Amino acid sequence: MRRTVCVALLPVPLLLIALSACTRSAPANVAATVNGRPIVYADLEKQFQSSFSTPNERESDDQVEIQKLEVLRTLIDGEIMLQRAEKQGLMATDADVEAKFNELKAPYTQEEFQKQLNTRQMTVEDLKAKLRRDLSEAKLLNKEITSQINITDKDIGDFYNANKASFNLAEPQIHMAMIMVTPSADPNVRNLKNDKAQDEDGAKKKIDNIYARLRQGEDFAMLAQNYSEDPNNSSQNGGDLGFIPESALERANAELKKTIMALHPGEITGVLKTAEGYRILKVITREPAGQRELSDPKVQQTIRETLINRKDQLLKAAYYEVARNEAKVVNYFANRIVGSKEKK
Repeated sequence: MRRTVCVALLPVPLLLIALSACTRSAPANVAATVNGRPIVYADLEKQFQSSFSTPNERESDDQVEIQKLEVLRTLIDGEIMLQRAEKQGLMATDADVEAKFNELKAPYTQEEFQKQLNTRQMTVEDLKAKLRRDLSEAKLLNKEITSQINITDKDIGDFYNANKASFNLAEPQIHMAMIMVTPSADPNVRNLKNDKAQDEDGAKKKIDNIYARLRQGEDFAMLAQNYSEDPNNSSQNGGDLGFIPESALERANAELKKTIMALHPGEITGVLKTAEGYRILKVITREPAGQRELSDPKVQQTIRETLINRKDQLLKAAYYEVARNEAKVVNYFANRIVGSKEKK
């Protein structure tokens, strides 16, 4: 039997129309339920304060509600994944959480670490709860998606033959990745969390939050997939920008080139302010000029990683959609918004 599900899967205008048919009364203090498990307004508000700046005169009530709908959508997705991890016995253990917590804390003094938590408006308990969710979700996605991906030698050879010219470097190039946050929500931008800043203050807060997480050891590619707002949708490949000629960096910005040239492979820049918003760049490798042959292990590894990232991103995006379709979600907060508008 097909069930009617009230869930925030549509763009906001269509979402509000769809939800107008949902007339269930909301339990006290519950913003949404996922398979009967509540997401309370206190958690929504805490996540909202962490994700967006405090509302000011420039933000209308409607803008704030749109932001909270987006935050709630993220919390709903997280709860769906958590329940799936629980069902499959893939929840992170206390030992997993403590190990990751100590790993993140190790590079800092106690004062520095507390400052990082304050920047993200989190307590130690908040961070450990988030780590448990993130580690559990990572276990789930690894089991369901990443571990199932198989790239053959033929796949690598076919990719090389179709893109051989791109492995002939006319000048030294830098293989780079990027996380980008913009001050306006572009409807064409896609990331796994459907997370987009709405204004300048929100963009600055979001990029600072991401930078803090990178400094604490979180994976660059995963954060790019989840949160980057590159209009060219590099987030789909973990922020991978491919190989960029050194001369292109010089033409774009001499100071930027100087910053990037000072980095070793694996290192990241700080937060960079640009006309489009904010960026964090990562140097993956550096390559001298000349033709790269398929027999080069580095070429094979680059192709393998590219194909894995593409397939991983595609399958994860589809997995999220299937998981949402199969979950029973009621978004009481969205229902309340529709109800209040209809009464005016």
